[in-house]
Amino acid sequence: MEIFKASVQYNDLKGSCAADRADNSDATEWLKNNDHIQEYEFLVGISLFAGENHGEHRDPVSVTFLITDETGFRALGQNSSEYEIRKVNVDMEITAFLALFKRFEITLSTNSCLEGKEY
Repeated sequence: MEIFKASVQYNDLKGSCAADRADNSDATEWLKNNDHIQEYEFLVGISLFAGENHGEHRDPVSVTFLITDETGFRALGQNSSEYEIRKVNVDMEITAFLALFKRFEITLSTNSCLEGKEY
């Protein structure tokens, strides 16, 4: 079992991320349109990995969508461990991934030294 937390090989920089769903075609809609999610399922998490960039980004990026059913969705809301997660792994262009969001921000600092601090 994996833990839902960002981590890379050295973790030189750590931070946080926040996003607003796109108004017209968010990640759930994309999953429905591409036959990856059913009507009774819920998208509860997304992981993006871009790796081994050596001075130049090369698409695709690896995206994992974490999906559960209604029972799992309720369990997560009640902080219960009685849920099952289904993973959908896809490769996407970074621009296609970012298009799933209205706004998207990532903050990173050395050893997360600035996390939650004024600057």
